Amino acid sequence: TVLSEKPTTFTITVTSEAGENDETVQTTLKFTYREKYPDETPLYEVVSQENLDDNDVTDIIKLLEQQAEENLGMVMIFTLVSAVQEKLNEIVDQIKTRREEEKKQKEREAEEEEKQRFHGTPVTIENFLNWKAKFDAELLEIKRKKMKEEEQAGKNKLSGKQLFEMDHNLDTSDIQFLEDAGNNVEVDESLFQEMDDLEL
Repeated sequence: TVLSEKPTTFTITVTSEAGENDETVQTTLKFTYREKYPDETPLYEVVSQENLDDNDVTDIIKLLEQQAEENLGMVMIFTLVSAVQEKLNEIVDQIKTRREEEKKQKEREAEEEEKQRFHGTPVTIENFLNWKAKFDAELLEIKRKKMKEEEQAGKNKLSGKQLFEMDHNLDTSDIQFLEDAGNNVEVDESLFQEMDDLEL
């Protein structure tokens, strides 16, 4: 775009090739011919930019300065613009590389976090004994609770033998019960004599 003819001033917009995700970087350069151009370098500046950071813009200015000095005495605008075009393509590649590095870094960090999750505390005699004491205390507490629950549920009932050993009145309790009910039990003792021949 020509801005003026005296002095000759114009802008050229330079866009990089599309990157991996179709991202591009772009800059608009403004050139002004000096009176003795091309024996004198043109004036140049970056008037706008897209997706470029300040360091990139500084690098472009340095590149223009270097190329202008190298091509002094020759028509140089095409050369300057071509050099900037190559630089923008490099920047797009760097963005791609930077993103890949960031992705790899995130993957490495995620991997490290995963390792940390599965990496336990190294066992020493001290921390094992501490753990064992806590574990035994927990186990004892569980046993106590279980015994209480069993007692409440009636699982610790005494056997018949244990009942008779604890209370000797139970030996005659059935007879007492029958007598109280009015039933006299008579036992014919002769039935239990002369039992020597029986194999019991």
